[in-house]
Amino acid sequence: DLVRSIDNLLNSRQLSAVSGDDDTDIQQPKRILVVDDSITVRQMERKLLENQGYEVEVAVNGMDGWNAVRTNPYDLVISDIDMPRMNGIELVSHIKSHAKLKSIPVIIISYKDREQDRIQGLEAGADYYLTKSSFHDDSLLNAVIDLIGE
Repeated sequence: DLVRSIDNLLNSRQLSAVSGDDDTDIQQPKRILVVDDSITVRQMERKLLENQGYEVEVAVNGMDGWNAVRTNPYDLVISDIDMPRMNGIELVSHIKSHAKLKSIPVIIISYKDREQDRIQGLEAGADYYLTKSSFHDDSLLNAVIDLIGE
């Protein structure tokens, strides 16, 4: 009787079958690449973002970040400016001039608080330019949510 009732409900479309391999309801966490030569800053950013449910990978300089972003899919890149091997401005320029990567949003976070530094970062293609003091308020998280959602 139970089988007949379920069959009747399925046939009358009052009940729909659920496929075991349908993972559309399971949302993958957004992937963020953090590029900073300071281990302290990398760990702080990683912890802050992972606590919000993001999947975070790190790179220790601009060249490592460039290699990572070309070989792995990311929803967002967060980069420092002053780094060895390739600085953050060069990294942003490379990302934004690459046909397959230019749609990835980029946030620059720097100790530099001068207007000319901010303009240089935004002109290179960064979507946001924040100072490292942004860790003490919600500016970084608000920028991340604005660019890729929660």
